[in-house]
Amino acid sequence: MHPTVERVAAVLREHGVTGRIIELTEPARTAADAAALVGCEVGAICNSLIFAADDAPVLVLTSGAHRVDTAEVAALLGAARVERATPDLVRAATGQVIGGVAPVGHPAPLRTLVDTWLDKYDVVWAAGGHAHTVFPTSYAELLRITGGTPADIGA
Repeated sequence: MHPTVERVAAVLREHGVTGRIIELTEPARTAADAAALVGCEVGAICNSLIFAADDAPVLVLTSGAHRVDTAEVAALLGAARVERATPDLVRAATGQVIGGVAPVGHPAPLRTLVDTWLDKYDVVWAAGGHAHTVFPTSYAELLRITGGTPADIGA
């Protein structure tokens, strides 16, 4: 198991998450790829996206059916500017690379917003720390394990 996946799995166990990380037959580079591989609607895919809010990293967990409205994120955070993080900032903030960022397992806690749209699904699928891995969870569990804030952030 990849070291980042091991770290994510350990954090999930610490939080009592029963859904296990599974390895996909191919990388899930997009929400549509992930949905096809696990057999769910694209909206049930939880994208873990890092943004820079006034240069500070923020984790946005959003439905694969949405694009993040950065103006809404800025308003929710009270930030003057919100933009997609650079690959270097993603790696520094999460210890993971774009395409496989998990909601947990980061070097330090991140301010986190969780898309309320995900609450429409009994099961949502989140990345497990690598583009080849995902795990089943729920909206409520995502809020609990990340300490995230519910947010209507999809466009």
